[in-house]
Amino acid sequence: MPAKRLQVVVAAAWIGVVACALQNCSSPGAGGSSSDDAGAREAFLAVYPVFMHGRCLNCHPAGDAPLQGDDHRTHAQNVQRGIDGKGKYALKCANCHQFANLRDANLPPGNPDWHLPPAAMPLVFQGKSAGELARQLKDPKLNGGKSLEQILHHVSEDKLVLWGWNPGAGRTKPPLSHEEFVRKFREWIDKGAAAPD
Repeated sequence: MPAKRLQVVVAAAWIGVVACALQNCSSPGAGGSSSDDAGAREAFLAVYPVFMHGRCLNCHPAGDAPLQGDDHRTHAQNVQRGIDGKGKYALKCANCHQFANLRDANLPPGNPDWHLPPAAMPLVFQGKSAGELARQLKDPKLNGGKSLEQILHHVSEDKLVLWGWNPGAGRTKPPLSHEEFVRKFREWIDKGAAAPD
């Protein structure tokens, strides 16, 4: 490209940037929509109580012991995460957590793939503020190498996540329906995935 033509192209690009700045143009968000930081923060604040609820937080503890109940007490029997997140030694998750919930209240809940995140990427929710958790979920170095779309797929379709809304007798459900949770999480992404302060 001749030097004169390159100068014209660069000048035109700068004029566009300046014009956009003067008109307060929105930049594209993570989901292809325009960025709306306030709307994104509001959407994340709507889903945050679900992440802090026992059905989510108990498998995302700050330490290597899973938690139990709505009071987030340390799991009985000194159960530990293990390298793969499926327990250690004779205390593997699947030893007590069967393929489905047991019928009576407060018996071990079930799912064919009961586990915590692996030790190399524990994805801790416990003790995180809304802003800290949002930044962690956005950062592939802290979320298991996933994009926001992959995390959305996980919270939308993973059977262990879906179990949280069918936890069995004696357990509470998260504060939003699964459909509303997914809708708000999608909204957070589409509006640019800004983290609350």
